[in-house]
Amino acid sequence: MEPQLSDTVADGVATVVVHHPAKRNAMTAGMWRALPPLLDRLAADPGVRALVLTGEGGTFCAGADISTLRESPAEAQGSAVRAEEALAAFPKPTLAAIRGHCVGGGAQLAVACDLRFAEEGALFGITPAKLGIVYASSSTRRLVSLVGPGTAKYLLFSGELIDTERALRTGLVDEVLPAGELAARVTEFTRVLVSRSGLTQAAAKEFANGRTDRDDHWAGQARGSGDTAEGVAAFLERRPPRFTWTV
Repeated sequence: MEPQLSDTVADGVATVVVHHPAKRNAMTAGMWRALPPLLDRLAADPGVRALVLTGEGGTFCAGADISTLRESPAEAQGSAVRAEEALAAFPKPTLAAIRGHCVGGGAQLAVACDLRFAEEGALFGITPAKLGIVYASSSTRRLVSLVGPGTAKYLLFSGELIDTERALRTGLVDEVLPAGELAARVTEFTRVLVSRSGLTQAAAKEFANGRTDRDDHWAGQARGSGDTAEGVAAFLERRPPRFTWTV
């Protein structure tokens, strides 16, 4: 199979899979370019309430396909950053489901997701120092906001790999699952995400990502959505809520 990104939608969850098993799911130039329009399409789909990013088989993503850096490293890096920014800007909850190597550009993608669940044995590394690449300021700030400056400097300065125990301790991942249990946990958790208010999630995502000028906008959305009334009624009637607001 040619290197590609595939996507499916089921039960309100879009799953995007990185396929390039011959190179541990490394991202080619074409794959980097394909990700933003793919995300735009899924964001516009009202049937999508959450998104899972994962890799084919036993590896999440081993980074950029290094052969793509030989001719135009600046162009390749620019495509990777644009893909990362598109993922970070996805307006619905995103979760990286990680097995095996999550390195370089793969770590960029994982950090751009809202949440990261990993299987025991996964390895994480951010490796521009091994290639003499200057990591983008936006990528650096996103990493620092997630793990703090100390861990970010450790990862960026050294390019060393860390295990799931350290990744969990430093905040790089949110949950670590025993071997064989990642898929079931992701299914269980995304079912929870889909059942919650998309209005709450969208506003919380903007605020958590640093937006400070949209309080009035989201207050207006809340007044007009009916989600608050539905949530309160469902709680009092002891039934699951039926939220209807969509991005």
